[in-house]
Amino acid sequence: MGVPTATRPPADCTARARSAGSFVVVLGVLAAAFAVSAYVVPRSARGPVKDEPATAPVAPAAVRTVSHTVVYELLGANGARNVTFAAEGSALTQHAEVATPWSTQFTRVGPAGRTEFYSIAARNPGPGELRCRIVVDGVVVAEKTETGPDRLFSCAV
Repeated sequence: MGVPTATRPPADCTARARSAGSFVVVLGVLAAAFAVSAYVVPRSARGPVKDEPATAPVAPAAVRTVSHTVVYELLGANGARNVTFAAEGSALTQHAEVATPWSTQFTRVGPAGRTEFYSIAARNPGPGELRCRIVVDGVVVAEKTETGPDRLFSCAV
């Protein structure tokens, strides 16, 4: 018999693998943070900017504007309810109830050549017919009649 020899216990490789994995994760997070900060930090914070050649200021092109006179009309025997229309500046305007004949007029100013939107909607309290009409610069551009009581309808261009 002899002297027993000392043996080393098997090495714990899982602890080393875990610490190496943590190192890789931390390194990845740092790389991502660097990439994000490179996009977020403004250029002025990165140091002086190279002089760029001076260019003459560009004056905006003159835009020709036109104005249109718009008239919305409601014609009928029993008035109208829930009147809603796109008015000056495309702002929506509403009236709960109006007596007929009813009309409103406004001027819309905008760039020449731009397509304009005009719309009026109303509910026919009935019985009888209710007619809506849109007149732009003296020309009727939309007209519609509703004969059914309590029916909502609209004219639009």
